[in-house]
Amino acid sequence: MSSRRIPKGPGRRPMTDKRRQFLEMLAQGWTLRGACRELEIGRSTGQIWKNGVSVRRKDGTVKVVPPLEPLAARVISPRFLSEDERVQIADLASSGLGPTAIGLVLARSPSTISRELRRNLHPSGQYRPFHAHSAAASRRRRNRPLKLVTDTGLRSFVLARLRDRWSPQQIARALKLAHPDDRDRRVTTETIYQAVYRPGSGIIRKPPSPLRTGRDHRRGHSRQIRAGRRFAQPMLSVHDRGFEPTDRSVAGHWEGDLIVGPHNRSAIGTLVERQTRFVKLLHLPAHNSTELLTALVRTLNELPPTLRRTVTWDQGTEMARHLEITQATGTMIYFCDAASPWQRGSNENTNGLLRQYFPKSTDLAVHSPRDLARVENELNRRPRITLGDRAPADLFATLLASQNQPALR
Repeated sequence: MSSRRIPKGPGRRPMTDKRRQFLEMLAQGWTLRGACRELEIGRSTGQIWKNGVSVRRKDGTVKVVPPLEPLAARVISPRFLSEDERVQIADLASSGLGPTAIGLVLARSPSTISRELRRNLHPSGQYRPFHAHSAAASRRRRNRPLKLVTDTGLRSFVLARLRDRWSPQQIARALKLAHPDDRDRRVTTETIYQAVYRPGSGIIRKPPSPLRTGRDHRRGHSRQIRAGRRFAQPMLSVHDRGFEPTDRSVAGHWEGDLIVGPHNRSAIGTLVERQTRFVKLLHLPAHNSTELLTALVRTLNELPPTLRRTVTWDQGTEMARHLEITQATGTMIYFCDAASPWQRGSNENTNGLLRQYFPKSTDLAVHSPRDLARVENELNRRPRITLGDRAPADLFATLLASQNQPALR
């Protein structure tokens, strides 16, 4: 038996199923590393599939391998030639059959086969089925201009709200409320995100990003790694609170945390009322438990007793004096499980919004109480979808004016 390598024919299948799964996983938000690990392919292969590659040959020419075409991996209508049919066309054509004979085998029109062999040839002059399938998929793509590019009125409205630090969701809802019967005067949340993320859109893709997160690209999903318990002080667990994290029927329950500056040398305290999402910011001259004790006692004692029932915090050591806070205010302090931020989701969301005003890696000690009051007021005046597009300030004012603090929903 000869040891000479058998040349690979035109019908060779280059891991088509894995390529399709790879593109689907990236579209669902998987990271490149996670998708490669799940499909058991090398990261270098995944990089080439996602981004393409340029290879310089010995003769000085450059071979460009394009990235995978997402449309090539998508299931399409049977009226189009499939990848399997193109493999059959390549095999039958290499055996000498013409378009009429190939059409009889595939139950396709001879003109369809003739046009396929003519339009999708490889630059080398051969018919290669996988190149042909990718070329056909690329022609199916219909690139349309973004609605925010062609409609100057919508564009001005969206840009103005983004400058006011509105989120794309809030802008889309405002347009829907303003034009309930005119779909042409509205855009979806995804349309606004595409305007920010799409390269070359010419709208708002300029640093800094207008989004609160500061990102100009989509972030891949990652799996949470749970940590063990680390808060050693005697404390009450969130499970002893008497209601689930999703229960917001009673006012006066708060969630709190700190946003910290570089090297944990400065901090700002944050409090969020769970029912109305009303925000209070705590000015801390220093990052320690004594300053937090003073700020929390002062802020909580400004509220009526029925609006300062509990505070839920994470397991940070800044709350080492939580028993003194309870004694001075009558407010019970509860602690979340380790690595479980969803147990105080309103506060986590608010901290993300606050990073637009207080970016990471910046000294938070430079902000005065007046600065914090301005940010607090701006946040509390924004409409929230979870509140039926009402502002937290309006709902909290209603609670303060009422003696019984009735449930708002």
